[in-house]
Amino acid sequence: MENNLIANESLCLKAVEMMSHAYVPYSHHTVGAALLTVSGEVFTGCNIENAAYGPTVCGERTAIFKAISEGHKDFVRIAVAGGPNGKIEGFYPPCGVCRQVMAEFCKEDFEILVVTSADPVCYKVYKLSEILPYAFTPDHLDMNAI
Repeated sequence: MENNLIANESLCLKAVEMMSHAYVPYSHHTVGAALLTVSGEVFTGCNIENAAYGPTVCGERTAIFKAISEGHKDFVRIAVAGGPNGKIEGFYPPCGVCRQVMAEFCKEDFEILVVTSADPVCYKVYKLSEILPYAFTPDHLDMNAI
């Protein structure tokens, strides 16, 4: 249990660090993410905004897409840290689009660590099934119809 706690804190600190890489000239709300794969590798991401808004991408999806583009599809947990002007304030859980992407690539017991403080490291742990009940997954599709 102690090793898991250390791993969680380390993952949370990587998410906090990634907040400083965010490109957020419009909302000024930075988000950092750190994704742990089954093989033990960590992929990080930050939110990247765009003047057209639609092309904006969240930190969680950046990390997941980076991992997938490198051949990883088995994930254990993700840490997410966010707040206005690079400061962790309040509670920044993944948005609905990020939750849907997680439902595509992660199991129901996938853990989401939502960072609430960096010094000391504090976070809340949620299972994907808790934050996205009744997720629409590939299991809902009739693959024979495609």
